[in-house]
Amino acid sequence: MSELANNTHKIAIIGAGNVGTTYAYALLQSGLASEIVLIDANPVKAEGEAMDLNHAMPFVKPTKITAGNYSDTESADIVVVTAGASQKPGETRLDLVTKNYKIFQEIIPQIVENNPNGLLLIATNPVDVLAYAAWKISKLPASRIIGSGTILDTARFRYLLSQHAEVDPRSVHAFIAGEHGDSEVPLWSLANIAGMKLQDYCKQNCLEFEPKVWENIYHQTRDAAYEIIQRKGATFYAVANGLLRITEAILRDQNTVLSISSLIEDFYEINDVYLSLPTVLGRKGVERRLKLQLAEEEIAGIKASAEILKKTISEAGIK
Repeated sequence: MSELANNTHKIAIIGAGNVGTTYAYALLQSGLASEIVLIDANPVKAEGEAMDLNHAMPFVKPTKITAGNYSDTESADIVVVTAGASQKPGETRLDLVTKNYKIFQEIIPQIVENNPNGLLLIATNPVDVLAYAAWKISKLPASRIIGSGTILDTARFRYLLSQHAEVDPRSVHAFIAGEHGDSEVPLWSLANIAGMKLQDYCKQNCLEFEPKVWENIYHQTRDAAYEIIQRKGATFYAVANGLLRITEAILRDQNTVLSISSLIEDFYEINDVYLSLPTVLGRKGVERRLKLQLAEEEIAGIKASAEILKKTISEAGIK
């Protein structure tokens, strides 16, 4: 943990779009990194973003910010991948996977060639499938390939629950598991406020605890991206802060429990797939996944989510 005191941490960001640059800005504000490198298929765009970020230097902790190429990923503690195509009207989920898998087949080998010892943090969607693809392409230990997973869905879930419970979102402890997508699973059986089960808290504080209320909260959580994209075209503030939280947990070796996507083996008979579960994250990446005691319907939901992801992986030809 004393390693951070030297503040010699380097982060390379692949993709200078909305998510990548917002994450870079959040990272700059945090002071966690001593060096940030932006790499993009459009190098002029990356240069412009680096220039703009550098002009904030008088207001923040000293940080070296440059635009570079894949050779500049060398010695980076974490390489964060946000590059990839976004889904267009009329495109299927598989269309998007196929397109971004081809992009990953180009960029992941270049990252590994220049930085074989760092960690890979994947944010490109569909994140679970592409984190799995990055693991297969890179041939690195799975503990060092991390997907942002449902860290954003979990944040949305906690926020919406906090609004209903009338408490600070940081006082709500609840997780979304499974796919970062339509088959995600709310872990109601573990949700609590101050150690009180959600149902008990609501009863004690005269708040509604009806199935329709929780169904509405879940739907708002699951469909939030669609609603935001319809209004502003993209989502990037919250996910950038989620990536920052993952970065902090790694660089500070915090052993923090986060709902990130990682390789699942022998979890309720689920194997060989990336999806999200509450996971202990530290300096070496994935330290361990928690052995959760879940309700039967939650186990069934996560298994169904895993099958959907496996089918997508198979159809995309990822081996």
